[in-house]
Amino acid sequence: MSEIERNLAQVQQKISAAAQRCGRSSEEVTLLAVSKTKPASAIAEAIAAGQRAFGENYVQEGVEKILHFRQSGVEGLQWHFIGPLQSNKSRLVAEHFDWCHTVDRLRIASRLSDQRPEHMAPLNVLIQINISDEQSKSGIALGELDALAEQVAQLPGVRLRGLMAIPAPEPDYARQFAVASQMAVAFSGLKRRYPTVDTLSLGMTDDMEAAIAAGSTMVRIGTAIFGARDYTRRTEQ
Repeated sequence: MSEIERNLAQVQQKISAAAQRCGRSSEEVTLLAVSKTKPASAIAEAIAAGQRAFGENYVQEGVEKILHFRQSGVEGLQWHFIGPLQSNKSRLVAEHFDWCHTVDRLRIASRLSDQRPEHMAPLNVLIQINISDEQSKSGIALGELDALAEQVAQLPGVRLRGLMAIPAPEPDYARQFAVASQMAVAFSGLKRRYPTVDTLSLGMTDDMEAAIAAGSTMVRIGTAIFGARDYTRRTEQ
């Protein structure tokens, strides 16, 4: 068993345990393996261990990996763009990725919709919430959600699937849970209004348990699977 396979098994066990503690099924929580800065060989190890959903932060790097595995004949993978998206990179995301987690303005959503190829299913999108109100983070305030969701839901080339957030680091579980619960309330409200909404992308290595307890349906885990990030591989800002 490879180190990545062992790591994946351990992360899945933690997800299962966290879900069981709050009376949920582990099947309700999708593990998104954050593979940014990692080589295709590491992703191939994760694929061999059964992982199918991968998250990339940098557009060019992500597209190279998508094309690599497509040309290798590997099927059934899901590619999620989870980084800040510049307008000049939206076409690459629209043409290659299955999901975009970081929609925070109508202009980006409209470009993704317009640039999604007609032969492909609509791009699954999540609206990013800046839940901790950090100036350095992307995302909208919760008070802006209703207006943006209504606009995004009308775009033909994208499908509104839910919400994403990157809370500020917080070592205290109770505070982690309080922030995650704010997101869960917003998610529940969105689900009542839009039948396509089913995904709350919330929780990383250090706050995964609190996020799952609050109702997250997708956790984004990188270092605990692949090890420390290799920023020498970073190809773009």
